[in-house]
Order: sequence, then structure tokens, then C-alpha cells
Amino acid sequence: MPNTSNETFLPTMSAIAREAGALLLQHFRQGLKIEYKGDADLVTAADRAAEALIRERIRQQFPSHDVLGEEQGLNDQGGDYRWYVDPLDGTTNFAHGYPVFCVSMALEQRAPVQARRIAGVVYDPTRDELFSAEQGKGAHLNGQPIHVSKAAQLKECLVATGFPSHKRHKNPNIHFYHQITLRTHGVRRAGSAALDLCNVASGRFDGFWEFNLNPWDTAAGVLIVEEAGGKVSRFDGSPFELDSRETLASNGLVHPALLQEFQEIFAGRGLTPLPVPGEYKR
Repeated sequence: MPNTSNETFLPTMSAIAREAGALLLQHFRQGLKIEYKGDADLVTAADRAAEALIRERIRQQFPSHDVLGEEQGLNDQGGDYRWYVDPLDGTTNFAHGYPVFCVSMALEQRAPVQARRIAGVVYDPTRDELFSAEQGKGAHLNGQPIHVSKAAQLKECLVATGFPSHKRHKNPNIHFYHQITLRTHGVRRAGSAALDLCNVASGRFDGFWEFNLNPWDTAAGVLIVEEAGGKVSRFDGSPFELDSRETLASNGLVHPALLQEFQEIFAGRGLTPLPVPGEYKR
């Protein structure tokens, strides 16, 4: 087993992510059979194959490490390190042939007081873009440093969000989408939370929010945003935690403005009515 100092993790993680991404591309080009985990949650052979590959590589090189993955759940070895693995973030895009998806991996080191994420990678195989970060060492894209944007006003911003794959009718995000659209240059909905977070880190987006994300969705991307100089919190501004189920990321400069908008929306104040289709048609 290799020496598990911080310096060794990122190259290993990057190599595993690239290998899993290459496997995803093979499946993507060949077509695939879609299955369902719920009424609308898709799962494919590619998800399972990529996660199996990642788990095997971790087992070979770090056999005492725990792994929490989207498809196979938690393999708890009781070790000092835990991996958060999303082998295919953007499964719906992938299943429909839309080339916006990625591999997301983060590593957490347990500590007596509080666990800390020490490294993360997000690999987009269709663009061959590898986003990476180590705690205290900044964020990078294909080895080059990246930083969040310098937009200081919400009206100057391009932001992103996501919608759940199931129980959409129980999620209030359409109201947030509507209100934030009116106060920014626009809102994008690409279908991969991990890539959305990386796009905040690299300055392509100025902010991102989403409800009900899982730890494997956010573990790597949040670290990359923070190391790129951004800020991540819950919707009320309280500290982000992996089990928060609320993720608000920004360049930091517009974070107070986004929090204020969220406060107003949750309180039902100043909402612009959603257009009525029948009236629009007339």
C-alpha cells in the first residue's frame, strides 16, 4: 500500500477518475439499457461498472479506507479515511445521450473533533476536464489554478440550479428559479450538481443552489469551490455540512445577496406571480 500522506492522494484519485471516465465514455458511445431505481431515478450498467471499478482501485491501494458510493452504499472498514463516490453524476443526461456528466470523488479524513475533506476530483470525460483540489492547496483544472469570478452584483451574475429527478411536485425550486431568473443574467440547469459546483469554482457560474443533494453529489465539488476562493453554505447562511440537503455556493461576493433573496422567497415576500399559460396565449 502506498504512503498515505496528503501528497499521494490526489494523483491516485485523478488516475482512478480518468479511468472511470474512460469506461463511461465506452458505454456512452455504445448505447445502454436504462433501468429505474424509483419512479424517475435512472440507473444504468455504466453507473454500476464505474463504481465497481472505483471501489476495486481503492481496495487495491487503500484497503483500510471506507467507501460511500451512490450505487452500493457504505462499505465501512472502520478506518480513518472515507471516500465519497458518485461514479456517474448526470445519469439522466447520460441515458439520453446528452454529454454533460462526470465522475466525482472526495476523500475525508476523520479527526477527534471533526472530519475534514482533504482532497477531491471531478472528471468530465466528454471535455477531458479534470477539476481537483486539496485542502489548503487551491483548486485546479487540468493542473492550472482556477478561481471564482469577481462579479459583485447579482444583476451581473449567471447562476445555476438543479431539480430533483423525483417528487418534483413536492419541491419549491420553481419559485426560486423564477425569482432568481428575474434578478440575474439567467439561470442554467445542466443536470450535474458536481459540474455546476466546478463551474462556480472556475468562474463560469457566479452561483449555484440545489435542494436535497446527497453527500456523494457535493463532497468533491464543495471542496473545489472553497479552495477556489468561493463560499458554500445552507440556504440560511449557516455552515454547509454533507448531510445538510441544502447547498448554496457562490463566488462569495454575491453570497449575501443570494441569501437575502432566499430569505424573501421563503417568507413569501415580493414574489412576482408565475405567468398563467392561458392568459399568455390570449
